Amino acid sequence: MQVHVVDGTYELFRAYYGAPERTAPDGREVGATIALGRTLLGLLANEGATHVGVAFDHVVESFRNELFDGYKTGEEIDPDLFVQFELAEQMAAALGFVVWPMVEFEADDGLATAAELYGKDERVERVLICSPDKDLAQCVEAKRIVLVDRRRRLVIDDAGVKEKYGVSPASIPDWLALVGDASDGIPGVPRWGARSSAVALSACGHVEAIPDDPQDWSFKVRGAAGLAESLRAHREEVRLYKTLATLRRDVPLEQRLEDLEWRGARLDDLKQFCRDLGDDDLTSRVTHWRED
Repeated sequence: MQVHVVDGTYELFRAYYGAPERTAPDGREVGATIALGRTLLGLLANEGATHVGVAFDHVVESFRNELFDGYKTGEEIDPDLFVQFELAEQMAAALGFVVWPMVEFEADDGLATAAELYGKDERVERVLICSPDKDLAQCVEAKRIVLVDRRRRLVIDDAGVKEKYGVSPASIPDWLALVGDASDGIPGVPRWGARSSAVALSACGHVEAIPDDPQDWSFKVRGAAGLAESLRAHREEVRLYKTLATLRRDVPLEQRLEDLEWRGARLDDLKQFCRDLGDDDLTSRVTHWRED
């Protein structure tokens, strides 16, 4: 069997910026929530998913904000999108999916934990992490745990990560620490770009293994002296950035593999929810209803 673990927050953002606006009877903006319901049903109907878990950022801040003041917050999120965070979780649950709402951790941590947890089960042929997020590239393992960019219909395995970023999945946190990640508020190390970081990490594996003295480097990059000087001056910061970029795999997920099997939408919950949203069409797309 295959297991699909879905980045619900990414799907909500994608729906918000791609789907038409829609107003509920009470005046709330709910277009992204309705579109999310359709894309989750599409995962079943069009992509053959049978065992699914959906992770959401229940709140934007996480333990990482306590480690670094510059880490991302929800301040720049459009209020019409932010108000749909909880609605999105309710939609996924009403559709009968296992939902993981993250508070202390982030959705990516939940997905990383799930991929490792269910990937160890010998009954699982492949885990598909449904997200194009570069942070999650560190979770890829050969062809067994892969990323799926549903919008572009791409499957990214180990070779795909190396082709895209120039490093192996295990080096992705190091690469992000050096290059930075503006979406997460990680500034990176001055002078270090995507190419120089990839060359260095391809040779050394991890940032800690890059020698301070460029004369000791086994790789060649332009501006080696300046790169080495910058790294020496930011060793402490880069350790913190790597910690921020490293996904946790110890999120307490209680569900067994069997619990992820989709057994249908929850009839009463979904019908009431759709009435509240002012959508009469979604229920007609459901092919199966739970009996419990």
